[in-house]
Amino acid sequence: MVRIREMTEADADAVAEIRVRGWRTAYTGLLPGGHLDALDAAEDAARRRERLAAGDARVADLVAESAEGDVVGWVCFGPCRDADQQADTAELYALYLRPERIGTGVGRSLCAAAVEGTRKRGYARMSLWVVRDNARARRFYERAGFAPDGAEDVYDADGTPVPEVRYVLDPLRTP
Repeated sequence: MVRIREMTEADADAVAEIRVRGWRTAYTGLLPGGHLDALDAAEDAARRRERLAAGDARVADLVAESAEGDVVGWVCFGPCRDADQQADTAELYALYLRPERIGTGVGRSLCAAAVEGTRKRGYARMSLWVVRDNARARRFYERAGFAPDGAEDVYDADGTPVPEVRYVLDPLRTP
């Protein structure tokens, strides 16, 4: 169905477009429209190229590539950024697909690859943050074995507070 591989600088434009379209699809009605309209794929691609060129080996970016060679999804993970988490906790920073690929198994493949990647890096568990009212994403992560751990935070979307909840997969297992 898809091939999961490491992201390269050549994938930055496709990944940025996937991320921007993913945000606009997932967060319409949950984040202010102006915040979503201001997302710029070219700026996002430039930031991704810079980060890849800097070469932080602790952070992994994987893409899902279709049989035709098109990048159709992206996942990013690395060390957990939350001070209250154990050192053996990884974090799933982002997982986005081309909206037309939602429900096709690409997301499950990327999630499984991220879990396996963190396991290979020696992590025992994985966390992620999800917008509280994003029911589709919450169902997806729950089906993958993640569960809310009770932690909450607020994402500031241009002055609009957007509640988030933390999910944890403990211990790591293949979704």
